[in-house]
Amino acid sequence: MSRIVYVNGRYLPYAQAAVHVEDRGFQFADGVYEVCEVYGGSLVDEAPHMARLGRSLAELAIPEPMSMAALAHVMRETIRRNRVRDGLLYLQVTRATGPRDFAFPPPETERTVVCIARPRSLESLNALAAQGIAVKSVSDIRWRRSDIKTVMLLPACLAKEAARKEGAREAWFIDPDGFVTEGASSNAWIVLEGGTVITRQISPDILPGVTRGTLIGGLAQEGISLLERPFRLSEAQAACEAFITSATNTVMPVVRIDAVTIGDGRPGPITQQLRSRFHQFASISAG
Repeated sequence: MSRIVYVNGRYLPYAQAAVHVEDRGFQFADGVYEVCEVYGGSLVDEAPHMARLGRSLAELAIPEPMSMAALAHVMRETIRRNRVRDGLLYLQVTRATGPRDFAFPPPETERTVVCIARPRSLESLNALAAQGIAVKSVSDIRWRRSDIKTVMLLPACLAKEAARKEGAREAWFIDPDGFVTEGASSNAWIVLEGGTVITRQISPDILPGVTRGTLIGGLAQEGISLLERPFRLSEAQAACEAFITSATNTVMPVVRIDAVTIGDGRPGPITQQLRSRFHQFASISAG
């Protein structure tokens, strides 16, 4: 658990960190967020994460709360104060606090900014990756702008809970045509016989994952073929390998989708190769 949390210009003990009851993030889910990996005390892929944050803010017409340089300082200071070497950083920006009203407040209204950093065990994460995870398929009930990283995550929560109840760690959303869109908190990938890697192309239907983008660059470096196209749940279940990507997991093998075992039920060689090499593909920013 984080010991120090940044909230609107102050670094506060975790138990004292709070936002106003009429914050629009609380009442309307009117805000955006980013999750960055912290690796060896440094931020992973900071620039694309900040670029995506800026895009999410712009798509929702939320003015930037401060310069990106100032946000970068807040992020690093939060990591430093919590002495995080390996872990995650969470940054959230909401439109404002004020009397509950569907109409937007004036653009000059101060935004709410929260930043949290907490450690995690790489040993435990690597042990999980050595076994692989299970995925449950669920209907995609989200709004049509899943490319914006908003705090409106109730469909993902419902999907994750349905997965947990069936012993799965992640859920894959299935669109009305039977194609996999993405995971509840990750991008979805499969590997075909012959080694070609498949993931859905960028569109308003999926989040443009930062880890996804980094891995695409890594595939080119490794000489691994990539196709960006939709794939059906049945194709995923018949694939040689499957995996997810996210800042939380980097590259995580999937060994079961619903009741179907993927490949031989163990993490596949291409997935393991990409996971082991990921931090060599990524940009790591020193504090």
